[in-house]
Parts: sequence; structure tokens; C-alpha cells
Amino acid sequence: MAQVLAGKVAFVTGGGSGIGLACARALASDGAVVTLMGRSEDRLRDAAASVDGDVRWFAGDVASEDDVTGAVEAATVDGALHLVVASAGTGGVAPVIATPASEWERVLDTNLTGTFFTIKHAAPVIARSGGGAIVAISSIAAPLTHRYMASYSVSKAAIETLVRNAADELGRAGVRVNAVRPGLVPTVLADPLANDDQVRADYLAQMPLARLGTVDDIAAGVRYLLGPESSWVTGQVLAIDGGHTLRRGPDIEHWARALYGDQVVDGRIDPI
Repeated sequence: MAQVLAGKVAFVTGGGSGIGLACARALASDGAVVTLMGRSEDRLRDAAASVDGDVRWFAGDVASEDDVTGAVEAATVDGALHLVVASAGTGGVAPVIATPASEWERVLDTNLTGTFFTIKHAAPVIARSGGGAIVAISSIAAPLTHRYMASYSVSKAAIETLVRNAADELGRAGVRVNAVRPGLVPTVLADPLANDDQVRADYLAQMPLARLGTVDDIAAGVRYLLGPESSWVTGQVLAIDGGHTLRRGPDIEHWARALYGDQVVDGRIDPI
């Protein structure tokens, strides 16, 4: 079978595991040359070795603009870069009034600023390469409130606005920018949610298609948005969530009460 992405060059942040690694596999299996970015050299080395195809890696932090510029340069092959997945992300649990500034900044630096740096530095190279596509990883936490996860929710909602603005600006350069919005998918980041019986049951109760997603479910949507099949699609957010966004966000109140106490959860103390 012909490899549709043969001759294309791809760059995946957060590519050492989870959704990012699944996206790298999907791109490489369809013929693209792929460079993974992440913070752990050992994890990236193992991830690259697990993928069939031409896969390289670059260790760095997406919250560092210098690291992202270096990674984009390393991912560019013979002056070309065509496809980008901005997958690097992190999360946290804290009520709004108990969220330290440092925790707020940590989550937004990785999720939002890291995506911004990735688009900022990859888009001009894609344009000079004759055009291509960028896909950012959002979350159902963007449109649905996730109590006690405000920093994460805000970062993902902002990513969706960034994607729309970037798509509006970059279309004239031949660069399409879209996002996918995953529901609950077991990964290193989401395992605490997926492995808690009470939380998992609540997630499933909010899904018309009552099963957890897989990283391959998400990668298939990303592959579509990066490929020629979506050549007239930009500025869009594709929910891949079993229908979860038809209902409400998850209930993790028992976590918040255990971690922070009743007074904090009930909003009855001064902010930290």
C-alpha cells in the first residue's frame, strides 16, 4: 500500500510517550520522517526505537523558546518541515483559591506557551517548505468546566483560541492549523484519573460511547488533520471523546477534599 506521507517531514512535541508517541507512529507508518521532542533523553531514545521508520529525537523543554527553536532546526530535513504535532502537556489538581502562582505558571508554560512557541517557530519553516499543517492537542477540559483543574482547563481553552488565530493568520502562507480535543485516554498524565474507580465510572457515565479512548483513537484524528484528506480544513477543533462533551466534566471532588480539606473546597478560606 502506498505511503501517503512519503517525502514529508514531521515534528512531534511530547513524543516520548502517550498521544505524542502514537501520533509519531501513525506518521512514520505512513512514510513521514519524524523527529520527537521531549525532556527525557532515555524516554525519547526508547520511543524512537519502538517506531518503525525514520525517527529521530531532540531532548528539550517546550517551555523554553531556545529549546523549541533548536528542536525545530533539528527536525528540519534538507530545509523542509511539513507536519507538526504540538502534544507536550502537563496537568495538576488544585482548587482555584489554593493554586500557587508557581503551579499556575508551570501548567500554562508547558501547555499554552509551549504550543505557542511550537507554532511560532515551526510555521515559517512549513511555509518555506511549500505549506503543511500543525495540530495541537487540546482537551475536553477546554469547553467543559473541570472543577479543581482550573489551570489545566484554562491552558487548553487558550490553546483552542491560539489555534483559531494562527489558522486565520497563516492560511495565506499555506499553513493549516487545527486541534484535536481528546476525552479520557489512559496515558502517564491521565492514569490517575483512569485508574480511580469512582472517577473512571463518572467519566464513562458522561460518554454516550461508554468506553475509554486509546492513544490510537487520537492519533487517527491527528493523522487526518495533517494529511491531504483534510486539505480544506483549518481553524477547527475535532473532539475525539466518545461524545463526552455532550454532557459535563468529571467529578473529582473527593480528591480535592482529601488533598485540601472541606474549607478550601467550599471556598471558605483566604487564598494562599
